[in-house]
Amino acid sequence: MLEQLGLTRDILDRARRSRDARFDGKFFIAVTSTRIYCRSICPAKVANDANVRYYATAAEAAAAGFRPCLRCRPETAPGSPAWMGTSAVVQRALRLLQDGALDDGSIDELALCLGVGVRHLSRLFTRHVGASPAAVAQTRRLHFAKQLLDETQLPITEVALASGFGSVRRFNDVFKAMYRRPPREIRKHREADARQRSDAEITLRLTYRPPYDWPHLERFFSRRAIGGV
Repeated sequence: MLEQLGLTRDILDRARRSRDARFDGKFFIAVTSTRIYCRSICPAKVANDANVRYYATAAEAAAAGFRPCLRCRPETAPGSPAWMGTSAVVQRALRLLQDGALDDGSIDELALCLGVGVRHLSRLFTRHVGASPAAVAQTRRLHFAKQLLDETQLPITEVALASGFGSVRRFNDVFKAMYRRPPREIRKHREADARQRSDAEITLRLTYRPPYDWPHLERFFSRRAIGGV
């Protein structure tokens, strides 16, 4: 899949070694010796080439048995373009999954909405995404939950429900299986500024991939600013 995007092993190796921010979110690095996957900008020590595997999406890395890095936080990586060029069915399915299609619905309902069979949908996901629809949905839920734990003071129960889990028990089990520690332990190590946030608001950081034209963005919003907002 990465080759289809023009990302050869040589390009991936050079981007990883240099921690090139332009590639942030375009691929994920998995290290077989630690069983952890990271962003291209991860500050951790550069792993030996022989221990490195590359994946186009976080869901694909998770499906291969790797867990997210707690230092570079893959859940905050800019949107991946790895799904560009996939079939129209997969693109539409991914948009529905991003909107929480499997939080309240089933794979059967998703396939029916797309006008294809469940087995055909699974084959398309295996070919284009490297992970099943359920795996993609679970990775999305876990990433959003991790971001809420790090960047808000929402109670654990509200984090579980807001991220699409049907119960706190299910959330705790899945989260612990992925991160090898319970949500409450993750929260204890969140950034200092997150502790100062008000319970009455939720503030999430918006990610971006440099280079980014901030002056243009500022001019755009300044012309459209609404007083009091």
